[in-house]
Amino acid sequence: MNRKASTLVCVFLWCVLSASAGSAQSSLQADRIRAVLAAQVESWDRGDLEGYMLGYWHSPELTFYSGGTVTKGWAETLQRYRKRYQGEGRAMGKLTFFDLDIQQLSPEFPEGWRIVHDHTSSEP
Repeated sequence: MNRKASTLVCVFLWCVLSASAGSAQSSLQADRIRAVLAAQVESWDRGDLEGYMLGYWHSPELTFYSGGTVTKGWAETLQRYRKRYQGEGRAMGKLTFFDLDIQQLSPEFPEGWRIVHDHTSSEP
């Protein structure tokens, strides 16, 4: 994969677990979500997978879909990323997010906004 020509495109269904109430609160929450995504992009683009993974739910229940395979668990997802993007002859490229669908599932989640389900595809 050519580092300059590659782009990782992520399509997330954010099954988000955090508090939200009213229009102003929803706007604030959307800003917080964008901040998590921006931090992930910055981490990814500098090759920091551990920093990138801070945006994910640190749980064995995390679900990651990519390339027709399903990976369960935070540690397993990090290992998959390491193998796929930091293995010999691999390059991480640049990260782009689009088609985000944000859904609140619970009014309480002490970890804040986190990705609990991810469907990812790579484009050259």
